[in-house]
Amino acid sequence: QVQLVESGGGLVQAGGSLRLSCAASGRTLDSFCMGWFRQAPGKEREFVAAISWSGGNTKYADSVKGRFTIARDNAKNTLYLEMNNLKPEDTAVYYCAARGGRLARVDGYDYWGQGTQVTVSS
Repeated sequence: QVQLVESGGGLVQAGGSLRLSCAASGRTLDSFCMGWFRQAPGKEREFVAAISWSGGNTKYADSVKGRFTIARDNAKNTLYLEMNNLKPEDTAVYYCAARGGRLARVDGYDYWGQGTQVTVSS
C-alpha cells in the first residue's frame, strides 16, 4: 500500500505561482510512475502531468504545458508540481497519484491522495 498526502494548495491571483508537494509513505516510490490530476467543480477529474520512476520522462496536458513542471525526489519519497502563470481555469482540487510501472502514464493509477485545493482569482 502507498499513502499519499498533498500539500501546498491555496489562494493565488492570476499570474501567480504555487508549488504542490505530495509526500508518500508505506512504500518507496522509486518503482512507481507518479502523476497529478485535478477536478474542478462540476467537471470530471482530468490528467495534469506524469513523471517516470527515474524522472527522465514526463507528460503534460496541453492546457498546462509551458506553465507547470512535475518533478520528484525519490530520496525524499516526494512528488512536486510547480505551477506558474496560474489562470482562473486552473482552479480545482489537485490530486497526486501513483501506479506501478516505470514510464510516465496518463491513466491506470492505483493510489490517490486526498487532494489539495487550488484557487486562482482573476
